[in-house]
Amino acid sequence: MTKKINHIGIAVTNLDAAIPFYRDHLGMAFEGTEEVADQKVRVAFLQVGESRIELLEPTAEDSPVAKFLAKNGEGIHHIAYEVDDIEKALAGMKEQGVRLIDETPRRGAHNSLIAFLHPKATGGVLTEICQAGEH
Repeated sequence: MTKKINHIGIAVTNLDAAIPFYRDHLGMAFEGTEEVADQKVRVAFLQVGESRIELLEPTAEDSPVAKFLAKNGEGIHHIAYEVDDIEKALAGMKEQGVRLIDETPRRGAHNSLIAFLHPKATGGVLTEICQAGEH
């Protein structure tokens, strides 16, 4: 079911200020940025091995990332696990009683399909499952 850790999402207040640390000091390959309007966020992509770090900057005060930053400050927002078939994965988790935030997938960055699981069902960690789209 789960193929790998696709990415770790890190909430930041300013992408331009955060990118240099990961790119210049940690030596991660910077792959660019994308705005995900539905999520009200700008995302910077940094490759590390077969996974990525995604820096998340809110584009609106009412975005989930802005609310996270107001409550917790900058830091790890979520962990995303890649699956081959997100609809099958969601149906299986729902059948097993896993509390879902998203019962149906929605579009994420790179045209991926994403869905979030409720932190109360995942040991307090906001968990995303994703089905890769086109890079």
